Amino acid sequence: MSTTTIAGHEVEVNEEGFLTRPDQWSEDLAPELAALIGLDLTDKHWELIRFLRTDHAAMGETPTLRRVSTQTGTPVKELFGLFPGKPAKKMAYVSGLPKPKGCV
Repeated sequence: MSTTTIAGHEVEVNEEGFLTRPDQWSEDLAPELAALIGLDLTDKHWELIRFLRTDHAAMGETPTLRRVSTQTGTPVKELFGLFPGKPAKKMAYVSGLPKPKGCV
């Protein structure tokens, strides 16, 4: 693991750039993380980010794409539109959480 500075915040990250300590994440860090992967956050993004953070705290692991879809009522197709390419991975990244299990 290494340490990097994002938007003035010193954070610990793994080899893929995911925060290794979710407690180092803050809402002012999320737009910076999103910009690094080419996203501008909307209210819908924030709804999903907050769900991921809450669910991770309650369940002890990052929710899968299916869980996010079923628990938030957001169709998987919409998740792909909001977080193009690899939505589960990108949602976790912007939320400051580990990659979901089974995510390549």
